Amino acid sequence: MSASPIDMKATTPIKAGSIKSRVSEAEWKTRVELAACYRLVSLYGMTDMIANHISAMVPGEPNHFLINPYGMLYDEITASSLIKIDIDGNIMDRPNDEYGINRTGFVIHSAIHSVRPDAACVIHTHSRAGMTLSTFKCGLLPLTQTATRFAKVAYHHFQGISVDLSEQKSLQEDLGDADVMVLHNHGLLAVGPSIPEAFNNIYRLELACKVQVDAMACNTELIIPPADIVAKANTQWNPSVTRRYGILEWPAMLRQLNRVSQSYND
Repeated sequence: MSASPIDMKATTPIKAGSIKSRVSEAEWKTRVELAACYRLVSLYGMTDMIANHISAMVPGEPNHFLINPYGMLYDEITASSLIKIDIDGNIMDRPNDEYGINRTGFVIHSAIHSVRPDAACVIHTHSRAGMTLSTFKCGLLPLTQTATRFAKVAYHHFQGISVDLSEQKSLQEDLGDADVMVLHNHGLLAVGPSIPEAFNNIYRLELACKVQVDAMACNTELIIPPADIVAKANTQWNPSVTRRYGILEWPAMLRQLNRVSQSYND
């Protein structure tokens, strides 16, 4: 019995023509940064094939945000391929009709964007370390300096696949004003006032999860710093005390990405 022929159209990346000329300068800048963020999340191994999502609010359009076309890998996403939707899930701009949006992306991200105007970017991942830690009753422990980065870590109980609008209220309440959240039995979520800061948050959260999973797998007694030292470290990490993490790093991250490919700018 002969094998089925390969659909060459399906295996050829679909490239949307550049939409730079028909969007505002501010939107285009956001599109480029968001596409770069997708590529960096892929580069750092935090992807789950075509699943998951990163969104960013469109400057000057309070109810609109950009999200990935469902069906593309993160390392295929470009500035022009991103889809613009509103808080209600209506597609406002879809550069390529071949792709729609992931409903869970709409449910989770619209829930957060609608109540957190400071969350210009929202990142959700299903990394191996993040999913593993999401099963721990103890949550994220302050085992390392990196783990003390977040003075507040939010937690959200698993309610099945996030396709129901009824879950939005608990997502909002559980996240509160935190910058990171562990979705129990699911994965991780991070927000930031800008795309560079959100990426930095998910990177640090992911790294803290990796270390904790490794440490707990060693089956040895762990050293947990005293509460007052953890609080001191939390304060030392505070952006109002030091700097906005992600801003200084971003140009270097883009240089790293550009050495791999600059096609995210398309």
